[in-house]
Amino acid sequence: MGLNKKSVDDINVKGKRVLVRCDFNVPLKNGEITDETRIVAALPTINKLIKDGGKVILCSHLGKVKNGPNEGESLAPVAKRLSEKLGKEVNFVSDYNVTGEAATAAVAAMNEGDVVLLQNTRFRGADETKNGAEFSKELADLADLYVCDAFGSSHRAHASVEGVTKCITEKGGENAVGYLMQKEIEFLGNAVENPVRPFVAILGGAKVADKLNVINNLLEKCDTLIIGGGMAFTFLKAKGYEIGNSLVDDEKLDYCKEMMAKAEKLGKKLLLPIDTTVADGFPNPIDAEIAVEVVDADKIPADKEGLDIGTKTQELFADAVKSAKTVVWNGPMGVFENPILAKGTIAVAKALAETEATTIIGGGDSAAAVNQLGFADKMSHISTGGGASLEFLEGKELPGVVAADDK
Repeated sequence: MGLNKKSVDDINVKGKRVLVRCDFNVPLKNGEITDETRIVAALPTINKLIKDGGKVILCSHLGKVKNGPNEGESLAPVAKRLSEKLGKEVNFVSDYNVTGEAATAAVAAMNEGDVVLLQNTRFRGADETKNGAEFSKELADLADLYVCDAFGSSHRAHASVEGVTKCITEKGGENAVGYLMQKEIEFLGNAVENPVRPFVAILGGAKVADKLNVINNLLEKCDTLIIGGGMAFTFLKAKGYEIGNSLVDDEKLDYCKEMMAKAEKLGKKLLLPIDTTVADGFPNPIDAEIAVEVVDADKIPADKEGLDIGTKTQELFADAVKSAKTVVWNGPMGVFENPILAKGTIAVAKALAETEATTIIGGGDSAAAVNQLGFADKMSHISTGGGASLEFLEGKELPGVVAADDK
């Protein structure tokens, strides 16, 4: 699926007010940013708009904002870090109303190349999350053009993602995507729709339910589908194996049987763990020292819990990756936050790092794992969107992508 959407290279921004929806939903600890990946990912688009003489107005959400606007979820730390990264002052509008008089005044005072950051869009509550028409219009009133560069939010039809584009169109403006969106869609889109084969997809994580449609869609597209992580135990139980106290979704057993039958019918390889790292129970705290043993996947003791793939499975999965030309990976192989239970995830990451294939990490926990384990620079592309990547891999259309103008 090629991206036939206007990008920042297709619009003339000189002297114009450009509203850019970024994904600055960064992790904070005591008001300090602990991972700036998303800020760094936004820089190419922002720098391009500054260089081309645009008046750059940035907006983003941060956190869930369940209890109303609060300083703990303000974008103030992002403004500070952005100023450092851009080497110029970012004017932060701290007004909880986001688009009120303070924002209007700040935008009116802008010169070409200036940057303003609005307050957390979720401070507007239902207006943001339920595509409030009023908020969409207020955002559009601040700008002449709109750029969406928040892939991580592009699966949500929010005011700052989709609603604003309609208002920009009504006033004769253009809606484009930024470089990050362009890159995400090209990598993920090509991987799924036009992969260089052999194409191997690796799915992990806890629940089968989260990945129902992804499994179904990828089975039709890939040559080999590897399933690890907690979700593998539902497949193993569906095969009639004893899985002890391992995570299982009993309601999805028939679905797993269907998928295994589908793989066979389509002539696709569906690889499941052949051995498992088990323990007496889940580590508490998550990184606590824990006694483990490796057992065959069909011999899990009734009182044990599977928490990672075993050594033979690590080799099996690594071998499957070696001959691949395209690999998509979404979801860890075990409880990777614990050093003892991270071995499966490390083995897969290492196999991807050593292959010549195009390697795409589908956001969320797999992106965190690859970053934490030090393999990030060896991957072709690490997606910035967890839920958005998953929906893309399911074959769904993303509102934030659809809303951009066609070329």
